[in-house]
Amino acid sequence: METKEETAAEDMIKKKDLLTAYKMGKVVERHLSHRVVMAPMTRCRALNGIPNEAMVEYYSQRATQGGLLISEGTFISPTAHGYPHCPGIYLEEQVEAWNKVTDAVHAKGAYIFCQLWHVGRASHHAYQPGGVTPISSTNKPISSRWKIILPDGAPSNRSNPKALSSAEILEIIDQYRQATINSIRAGFDGVELHAAYGFLIDQFLKDGVNDRTDEYGGQLENRCRFLMHILDAVVEAIGIERVGVKISPTIYTHDAHDSDPLALGLAVEHLPMELVSEAELLRKLRKAYKGTFMISGGFNKELGIKAIAEDDADLIAYARFFLSNPDLVRRFAIYAPLNAYDAATSYTHDPVVGYTDYPFLDESSET
Repeated sequence: METKEETAAEDMIKKKDLLTAYKMGKVVERHLSHRVVMAPMTRCRALNGIPNEAMVEYYSQRATQGGLLISEGTFISPTAHGYPHCPGIYLEEQVEAWNKVTDAVHAKGAYIFCQLWHVGRASHHAYQPGGVTPISSTNKPISSRWKIILPDGAPSNRSNPKALSSAEILEIIDQYRQATINSIRAGFDGVELHAAYGFLIDQFLKDGVNDRTDEYGGQLENRCRFLMHILDAVVEAIGIERVGVKISPTIYTHDAHDSDPLALGLAVEHLPMELVSEAELLRKLRKAYKGTFMISGGFNKELGIKAIAEDDADLIAYARFFLSNPDLVRRFAIYAPLNAYDAATSYTHDPVVGYTDYPFLDESSET
C-alpha cells in the first residue's frame, strides 16, 4: 500500500499547474518538481568548442531541485559547426569538460539533457575542417537573406553545400550515435535531437529543401528516413526514455519550409511555440503523441499556466526569461518581477557579461 507521502506526491503530479510536479518517463523515471524547463540557447561561450568554468557556473545558476535543463546546441562532429565558440561532444576533452557542468547541475538536484546539433548547409567553409564544403540533403544553397557570422565576426552568405551520398549519410548517423554515447559518458541524463530551424535533420524533413530522388527524398516517408535512422541508432544506444526530438514543422528559417506541416508532425517531444497560433495543428500533434510533450517560445508565467491547465503540453521551455533570470522558478513561485533581457550581450564571448552576471533576487525581498 502507498504511504501518505507517496499518495500526496501522486496527487501533486496529477494536478495541472506550471509549478506542480510531473513524472517524466516510465522506464527511467524522473520526478520533476515543476514544469518550467530551461530551453536550449546558443551562447557562444565555449572557447574553441570546449566547455569551461563559466559554463559550469551558468548552468548551475539555473538548476533547481527536480528541474530540467536542456543544453545549448552541441556539435556532434567537426563538420557540424556553423557558429563561433559553441561546444562539441565528439572529443574526449569535451566529454571531460561537460562532466564538470553535469556534476554541478546534479549537485543542485536537477536533470540535464544534451541537445545534439549539426547545422548542415547552414554553415560556411570557414567553419569546416580543411575548409571543405558543408554537407546537406541537397546541393541548393541557403539564400543571401540568411547571413552567417564568420569566425572573425564578419557577416557572409552561406557556402554552397554538397548533398550527402547514401554512404556518407550512414557515417553521419553513426556520429549521432557516438555523440549520444559521449553525452551519457559526460553525465547527461539524456539527449535531444535538434531537428528544427532549417539545420541538417530539418533539411531532410522539409520538401522545400529536400530535392533528393533516392530513398531519403521525395515522399514524406523517405524524407523522414534520415531522422528515423538516427533515432534507431540513438535509442539502441541509450534507450527511448532518454531521447527527445525538437521539430519546427511550420517555421520558415534558413529557407526551410514544408508544403504539409501537419503531416510532418512526427513523434514529438519539443515544439516551438509558433505552432500555438495554429491551434488545430498543435492539438492534433498533442493528441497523437503519447510521450512527454514540450512547447516553447513566447510564454510568460500566465501563458505557461494556461497551456498546462488546458493540457496543451506537459512542460513549458523558457529561453530568454531563463537567460536573464537564473532564479526564474523562484521568481515565478513568489510573483517577483523579472530582469530585463539584454540582446546586445546575448552572443558575445565574455565569460561573465550577459552570461553569469544577471542578478538573483535580493534574499531580503522575498517577504
